Amino acid sequence: MFREMMKSKLHLGAVTEAEFLYVGSVSIDEDLMDAANLLTNERVTVVNRNNGARFETYVIPAPRGSGSICMNGPAARLTQVGDRVLVISYAMMEDSEARKHKPIVVVLNEKNEPQPYPGEEQHGTTVG
Repeated sequence: MFREMMKSKLHLGAVTEAEFLYVGSVSIDEDLMDAANLLTNERVTVVNRNNGARFETYVIPAPRGSGSICMNGPAARLTQVGDRVLVISYAMMEDSEARKHKPIVVVLNEKNEPQPYPGEEQHGTTVG
């Protein structure tokens, strides 16, 4: 049996740009992509903490070191610059692997700089 598990997450990233006329996707600083083990064209779910919007798109790289999280195309209608978002990726795993899997969680501040993370997500854990 396979299970779909959270592979990694950028937690509370700040949207730096919204480009409605772009073809589509979310542009993410390559350093943040590396930190969260995200690949170019990888499917992700974006959750907007400010308005509750939840949508799927794919990742394209933004300049390394820019701190950029830019919503492109229709996704730009679901966010505003400054909104705090979660960018979540998933992976299919065999049951035995899924039971041992520990996802990568990268908590970001308002400048999209990685912050210390308190450990595994548990009920009642708050960040930001």
